[in-house]
Amino acid sequence: MLEFLLHSFNTLSNGLIGTVVPFLIVLTVVVFFHELGHFLVARWAGVKVLTFSLGFGPELAGFNDRHGTRWRVSAIPLGGYVKFFGDDTEASTPSTETLSTMTQEERASSFHHKSVGKRAAIVAAGPIANFILGALIFAAMALYFGKPSTVARVDGVQAESAASAAGFKVGDVITAIDGTEIQTFSDMQRIVASSAGSALVFQVKRDGATISVNATPALKDVKDAFGNSHRVGVLGIEHKPQTGEAVSTPVGFFEALKIGVEQVWYIISGTFKFLGSIFTGTGSAKEVSGVIGIAKLSGQAASAGFQFIVNLCAILSVSIGLLNLFPIPLLDGGHLLFYGAEVARGRPLSERTQEVGFRIGLSLVLMLMVFATYNDLVR
Repeated sequence: MLEFLLHSFNTLSNGLIGTVVPFLIVLTVVVFFHELGHFLVARWAGVKVLTFSLGFGPELAGFNDRHGTRWRVSAIPLGGYVKFFGDDTEASTPSTETLSTMTQEERASSFHHKSVGKRAAIVAAGPIANFILGALIFAAMALYFGKPSTVARVDGVQAESAASAAGFKVGDVITAIDGTEIQTFSDMQRIVASSAGSALVFQVKRDGATISVNATPALKDVKDAFGNSHRVGVLGIEHKPQTGEAVSTPVGFFEALKIGVEQVWYIISGTFKFLGSIFTGTGSAKEVSGVIGIAKLSGQAASAGFQFIVNLCAILSVSIGLLNLFPIPLLDGGHLLFYGAEVARGRPLSERTQEVGFRIGLSLVLMLMVFATYNDLVR
């Protein structure tokens, strides 16, 4: 009995370590670059930074730099924040009473006394830093591993599939979808996967001629390399690399950067397509993942190798950057929304209005977290 309990404990411990540690590493890297974006632009704008924290809650370790900023690691490693001089809370909410009693010298380094343009730049710098990090990681991977070069050739058509109904034939080569050039089979897969239920026009080379084929990807459950199930658009086209066919080709520095930017845009556009599919009924909100789902995926990526965990870091960085730009009070996008209202009104929103907005935003964020966690537990 004791041996069984020890074995069970070791299995559970290894499972937790293999999941939690990679997740915390990935999340810490993404959060650090997000907050670093805020920090660097704030310094450029002459704002005094009081705290740069990785995590929330009680401080575990930290130090003060020569500018007076407290760099700290906190007990709850699920995010981070940068607190500026003049902030009332870590969410950068202002205190009218505190701001009104500042001296002229203090106002010069206060976040809330800066122009709307500088405040907006500081807030937007966090998500932008996430996009830049994602693009650089994708670019570095393209430089190291090369660019996929498998032609979008049809080597098989599944019976009773969308491809069969549309009239695709073995030997067809897809060159464009809805006017977007297709260079590789992966390019085709990405567009199809995010277009379930949408009619697409394919430009196809067949027997030396170019023809148009109309097809609507079907929504189906597909398992990824780790056995996780996802509902995505599927045509039913099979591809089998031929002997001697190059899987990837080397790329130069600038082409790698271009690939990195394209990958970032693909994630952003794919996210909006997914959100749109939920409202049109072709997608499912059950696909939304939370902390548990991301942690599980981090562990799976880490077990698969360095390339997978780095790729996940890039995807998560772009996703978090985009999420923070949503116009929800408490997130960066909510602050930008308030600044837009300030420009339109010619004066800031009242402290009471901002407080109510932040409470609403907090409620929305908490509800989203609960919903995503519920999805993770169900899966």
